[in-house]
Amino acid sequence: MKVKVYPIKSPLHDRKVLDNSTSELLNHLNTDSIHISIENDIDKIYDGSDLTLILVQSGGSENLFLENFGKFKEPYYLLTYGTSNSLAASLEILAFLKNHHLKGEVLHGDNDYLISRIQHLARKESSVTPKYSLGVLGKPSDWLISSNVDEDVLLDKFQIKLIHISLLEVEKAYSDFSQKIEDDVFTKDSYPKEEITKAEKLYLALNQIVRKYHLDGFTIRCFDLLSSLKTTACLALSKFNDQGIIASCEGDIPSLITMFLVKKLLSKTSFQANPARIDVKNNTILLTHCTIPLSLCSSFSLNSHFESNIGVGIHGEVKTGDITMLRINSALNEYFIEEGKLLNNQYEKNLCRTQIVCTFPNLEKLLLSPLGNHEIIILGHYKKELANYLNKAGLKEI
Repeated sequence: MKVKVYPIKSPLHDRKVLDNSTSELLNHLNTDSIHISIENDIDKIYDGSDLTLILVQSGGSENLFLENFGKFKEPYYLLTYGTSNSLAASLEILAFLKNHHLKGEVLHGDNDYLISRIQHLARKESSVTPKYSLGVLGKPSDWLISSNVDEDVLLDKFQIKLIHISLLEVEKAYSDFSQKIEDDVFTKDSYPKEEITKAEKLYLALNQIVRKYHLDGFTIRCFDLLSSLKTTACLALSKFNDQGIIASCEGDIPSLITMFLVKKLLSKTSFQANPARIDVKNNTILLTHCTIPLSLCSSFSLNSHFESNIGVGIHGEVKTGDITMLRINSALNEYFIEEGKLLNNQYEKNLCRTQIVCTFPNLEKLLLSPLGNHEIIILGHYKKELANYLNKAGLKEI
């Protein structure tokens, strides 16, 4: 296996001393199975390598890391040694990454430990090549306490890699965006144009991030944007889903994965919804949310976002008929699925703006063994196709 090491160091330290320490360390870490080499060209550090390490050679390297931050890829593996404040600088860098909800690890210890850890990481990074990249913009909302996934399992089962991106990057893309916003289908609505313009601006800013990271989809911690940007992501998520870029609300990773697999398997756009009421006796459920792909709607109107009463939410009227409800759990080993019917649309002002009344068998399962607070709705009956696919991936129906 080929391992590349990119060194960063402060100019305040003696370069000769640092280079000697580096040579000594790498000589010890090279083995018959792993070849470690220094790569000083930052644009080539990921080319042709099974694993890339950032060698923090000295204290004072933190700012150099930040200057090149955009060229490094997650997870960030920081290789250190026990001199020149290498470890201290690495801990500061990792603290910065954790504060931005990014994954990383400090590699520090004796030579045997480092060799073992590097071999493990190299095998891990090279064992499964991801086919798909899904972004996590921010982290799951605080109330989604059962929404993180094991990323190794996700990569192994579905060839999906999660790309963690700070909400600060979203906010910066929004504040820096200066292009003229063209008229859109949403501007034909009578809702205040200034609110629609802000929501459109967020869509365009998010589109820059989607292109930058080559994302096949993403989930966003959207409620934080209510205070920082004074707008909502509801309109943006609707547009992305209709364009085939799967997007889920509230940083809900299992919902994102569920919606993405539906699109991958069935080429169908789906609706992420909150169960608002369940009537077990009559087998009915009221499902709501403030965003929905317009392709699923026979008509729509704009309103404010429910909880905050600001920004733009979508009240969609969905065609009645056959539907499928699906949810994959965060452990990626169970799923809930039922076929049913959409009976009618409704509107109450104290609920999320799109509101559909549906009937399904076995709704009691949602009260006894829920897999999360969102359900995914697909127009049409697809239980057989979805269950066969998930069963083959090692998941079990609850």
